[in-house]
Amino acid sequence: MKKWLKGLSVVGLAASLLVGAASSSTVAAQGEFDGEKVTVGIVSGPAEDVWQVVVDKAAADGIEVELILFNDYVQPNIALADGSIDLNAFQHVAFLENWNEANEEDLSPVGFTFVSPMGAYSEKLTSFDELEDGATIAIPNDPTNGGRAILGLEIAGLIEVDDEAGYLPTLDDITDNPKNLEFHELDAAQLPIILPDVAAAFINLNFATDAGLSLTEDTIFVDADHPEELSEAYRNVIVAKGDNVDNPLYLQIAAYYQTVEVAQALYDTTNNGDKPAWENAPVIGEDGVVEE
Repeated sequence: MKKWLKGLSVVGLAASLLVGAASSSTVAAQGEFDGEKVTVGIVSGPAEDVWQVVVDKAAADGIEVELILFNDYVQPNIALADGSIDLNAFQHVAFLENWNEANEEDLSPVGFTFVSPMGAYSEKLTSFDELEDGATIAIPNDPTNGGRAILGLEIAGLIEVDDEAGYLPTLDDITDNPKNLEFHELDAAQLPIILPDVAAAFINLNFATDAGLSLTEDTIFVDADHPEELSEAYRNVIVAKGDNVDNPLYLQIAAYYQTVEVAQALYDTTNNGDKPAWENAPVIGEDGVVEE
């Protein structure tokens, strides 16, 4: 197995240590945080419905959770770093690690949320077997999601990637491209728009869902269908500034997230796409109901 986690340093280590940290918290004692307010930055789409469950749970304990909506993967970390929001929840560990290094920040995870599959969507193909020589594949232009798409292409058997690139390969790390595929890098939110013009595009689930694309009906490949080859660096997290990782109120927000009701909301809003990723997370029964 490839060393997908090569290079995952402080944030990855912190994330590995916090597995279940929030889920070990119980529901806040009545009145413990009464009157407190927390602002959470999320990316618009299915996350709004999932986080509404957290909002309602917190309100029952006297905590106001205000959701701040963003439309890209750039602004939520900037807003958290400058203190405009208290927490954000939109990114996986690999993205956070890369952002911290690029911006010399210390944003840190306080709890795991879910694993979101990345799919290759196509309006022209029913399988990668139909891919013609020289075809164009669109991928996200940010390092982590673009890297994940490149690794997905390798898992699909279309290219080979230098192992030394770890979980952040670039197009320059492709060592074999037998079909001479062309690649078009674009902002993740714009990928559904370009879909008619390319053979296929790797699209993050939230943007795909927001565009009316179905993970089960419109994809020709899904990386999460190959868990033995998918890096743990793609587990999503709730994030705070580094000096707030032990803040009891923020840990409590993570605890509200790591519940059966949220797991059910993840299933319902993403058609069983996003999977709960915290320790001892509930599973989905055959009837689509979360089992504790």
